[in-house]
Amino acid sequence: MSNHPYEVLAGQRLLPVLREADADEAVRRTTALLAAGCRAVELTTSTPGWAEALTRTAPLDDAQGRPALIGVGTVTTAAQARTALDAGAAFLISPYPAPEVREVARRRQAVFIEGGFTPGEIAAAVRAAGAAKVFPAHVGGPGFVRSLRAVLPEAVLIPTGGIRPAEVPGWLAAGATAVGIGNGLPADPGELAAVFARLARPRHPHGAARAGAEG
Repeated sequence: MSNHPYEVLAGQRLLPVLREADADEAVRRTTALLAAGCRAVELTTSTPGWAEALTRTAPLDDAQGRPALIGVGTVTTAAQARTALDAGAAFLISPYPAPEVREVARRRQAVFIEGGFTPGEIAAAVRAAGAAKVFPAHVGGPGFVRSLRAVLPEAVLIPTGGIRPAEVPGWLAAGATAVGIGNGLPADPGELAAVFARLARPRHPHGAARAGAEG
């Protein structure tokens, strides 16, 4: 199985976005997500002590013993990008076009999912790295992603912002590769595991019909 973030996200289909009160809480949430069947998690620079949280979580494994992919979001400066990569970030995400982050990622050969909202911004991000974060996604709705998918058929598109967990299947059906979720994931370990199990893309061709069936 590939360790590339794009492929992991395409299989996981839900990207938790953590904005926590401190590093300890971010580590606790990340550990719970990994135990629930999640492999890729996005920490954010809006969490105090985020670099410490990244240093503590980047070496962890998921529930199947695979290396976790801990990324950092809300990265908007070169300094944040360098700090995140030095601390072990598997990928970087920005909320809007961030040329200086793009340059650090290019120099360090790091995965950078650049944010955009207009078709031009999103297409530029895709041309640079094959992927874009669509933010704030709720403004355009799933129909906007469907339109983007029509003209960017191979792109990794990750709508984020104002999306509730129950709405994820609709976004996936519209063409999202994965959906960023900041709020609303259950705290109960069993319920959390069920969310990831339900949304995960089946690995077997015979299970393909199950993907996204949850409505």
